[in-house]
Amino acid sequence: MRRRKLALGLFAVALGGCSADRAEDTTARRQAVTREEARPASRPQPQPKPSHCPPDLSNCKTTSGRIIYVERVDPDGDGDAHFVLLSRDPITLPGLSVIDVEKSRRPSPLPGPGDRMSAAGPVYSGSYGQRQIEAIELHVARAR
Repeated sequence: MRRRKLALGLFAVALGGCSADRAEDTTARRQAVTREEARPASRPQPQPKPSHCPPDLSNCKTTSGRIIYVERVDPDGDGDAHFVLLSRDPITLPGLSVIDVEKSRRPSPLPGPGDRMSAAGPVYSGSYGQRQIEAIELHVARAR
């Protein structure tokens, strides 16, 4: 969207500058730059290290993406944490992957929405019948 606005703004400035009967007005050109275009480009988000499956584990999958939901307290009381990631790997649903992290593997402090995560592990059915990765390897990159 930002690129489209920038392209339209530059097109309008260029079109206005092409008129032969109009004198160049640098002040008008400066005013054509919107606040959106004047902002510096946002910094890229840090990416977690990729997680890998052991070669001898046949049901193992990997995924990575941005965390959109965290279940910090597991209802069954075993101390697991669950994460829902926006990811390109359709583990649970197209565009979504659920990661189950047992208590001993929970990162401290627990990451939250906006942070990025990569995970690897066997895929099993969760308590609601959803496909999820039971993480045996996990990496987190905190949002800035």
